[in-house]
Amino acid sequence: MSEAVEWGFELGWRLHALEAALGGGAWRRGGAGLSVRARCDGGGVWTAVGDDGGRREERTAETADEATALVQEAFGLTAWRPQPPPPPGWQRFTLLHCPVGECPEFEDVRYEGLKARPPQGCSVEEVGGYFGLRCERPGARLLDAVAETVREIREEHGLLMNDLGVEKLWEWSADGTDGWGAEIVGQLLLMAAERGPVLGYGADDLVRFLRCTGSR
Repeated sequence: MSEAVEWGFELGWRLHALEAALGGGAWRRGGAGLSVRARCDGGGVWTAVGDDGGRREERTAETADEATALVQEAFGLTAWRPQPPPPPGWQRFTLLHCPVGECPEFEDVRYEGLKARPPQGCSVEEVGGYFGLRCERPGARLLDAVAETVREIREEHGLLMNDLGVEKLWEWSADGTDGWGAEIVGQLLLMAAERGPVLGYGADDLVRFLRCTGSR
């Protein structure tokens, strides 16, 4: 690692500590918060350093995610690790029911049938206070799998699952038909499928709009 990069990393920690001191401890709530920074040391080795205001732990691994997870475990926390990609021809996604103008609780009676009989490959979970499904379903592309799952739920349970859990719709990633960018597109399409009919636009109107404005 170059001296400039090393100094930048250490400077970040120094500013970090200064901010905590100037904030009178509000930044960290008595050492309960954990901040983790990861850097590449060269040769494919990552070092993560964690600081909770009381002590500092350092771990190395072949990826930033794994090094970070090891630091989290060193502080007695449950570590997050990315799941391996699904098998070829399968897609992994999350569906939520967030109807516009409503805030239904997870215990809402509308979800009883879906809780008892979720689609194959999906498990029920409360996500951010909303009813959700974590799914791994067959599909040549992400939107194919999402559309088929949403259709099945709507036909069998009368619910339109209108959310893929995307919060920052203005973000973008040109990472292909099955990546983060595809999830953003799917989120926008599901929102349109729910909100268009409320305004008087049917499915045919929405398809016509896409054909007129989209690339051919």
